[in-house]
Amino acid sequence: MSESAIRTPEAVAPDEFRSLMSGFPTGVSVVSATDPQGVPRGMTCSSVCSVSVEPPVLLVCLRDESPTLDTVLRSGSFTVNLLHAGARECAELFASGNPHRFKLVPWECDSLAAGPHLVADAHTVADCEVVLTQRMGDHVTVYGEVRRVTGRTEREPLLYGLRRFHSWPPLKTERGTDE
Repeated sequence: MSESAIRTPEAVAPDEFRSLMSGFPTGVSVVSATDPQGVPRGMTCSSVCSVSVEPPVLLVCLRDESPTLDTVLRSGSFTVNLLHAGARECAELFASGNPHRFKLVPWECDSLAAGPHLVADAHTVADCEVVLTQRMGDHVTVYGEVRRVTGRTEREPLLYGLRRFHSWPPLKTERGTDE
């Protein structure tokens, strides 16, 4: 093939990429951490993925230059608050950039916590230690070894897809009635 016949792919426009990813529904979390002065930081994150079971590792993708990422990197730890279906307002608050977000939601941070636990909005919480980071574009992938899991209620998870928040539809029994 001649050199003139080789084509390089054109970059996908940001709106086209967002449209692609909106068709891939995902769970919603708030990643949080506490800086050395005890100031809580947190941001809504739908980029959470399990990596391995042995050791238990997950990854989160955080926006570069965010105060939350800076705190995670400086502290070496973070918390993943998996939000339940009734926590849409919390997800929107932590996506808004409101500097007073932690004054508007109940949270706890005991001596074993890697960051604030959103006690009213999370159905499950994972405290993680940073084991690896990788910068890509305008985000940083942070790998965390899970040190503790708390909460684990049976509440349905909050989902995000098609640029809207959702929850699981009610389960149907074999007779077709809601459980």
